[in-house]
Amino acid sequence: MKPKEWEEKYQSQTSGSIPDAAELLQTHVHFIAGGRALDIAMGTGQNAVFLARHGCDVTGVERSSTAVSRAQRHAKNCGVSINAVETDIMAYDLPQNCFDIIINFYFLERSLIPKIKNSLKKNGILFFETYTMEQQKFGRPNNPDYLLKPNEILTSFLDFFIILYHERIERSKAIASLVAQKL
Repeated sequence: MKPKEWEEKYQSQTSGSIPDAAELLQTHVHFIAGGRALDIAMGTGQNAVFLARHGCDVTGVERSSTAVSRAQRHAKNCGVSINAVETDIMAYDLPQNCFDIIINFYFLERSLIPKIKNSLKKNGILFFETYTMEQQKFGRPNNPDYLLKPNEILTSFLDFFIILYHERIERSKAIASLVAQKL
């Protein structure tokens, strides 16, 4: 979607409706041991707040001003703080060897993968989950530019230690999930 469409999407949502943190994070919380964390395309901040509640110093990058405001309000309501940066992740300078944890949920920009790798510290953990090509059977998103090919995210991180990789269809969503550690 274009920036204006994202803004309209967040403006149309009920202001108090922040979803729960991603199940992948909740299930693998034992890999979250504090440190610096980056939430790519954080949306309304549910995952950023989850990381902050588990001792992380979180930077969340999001281009929608409405989403950033909601993320900041959600963090405050939960008694934590996050560094919410309002910018397009493609314009954000990802510092090298900076983050202990990077999360990327339902956002796919293939040119970011090398930057993600460089920005994660040695032994850092990556959580990555998004739609696969099979999603086209169920509706949106359906643009192949934003859908993973079979095993694509797995092969993109073969230089990492793969903790978990799973492609599946559940509740009319086709998704791939990856938890990996930088060697």
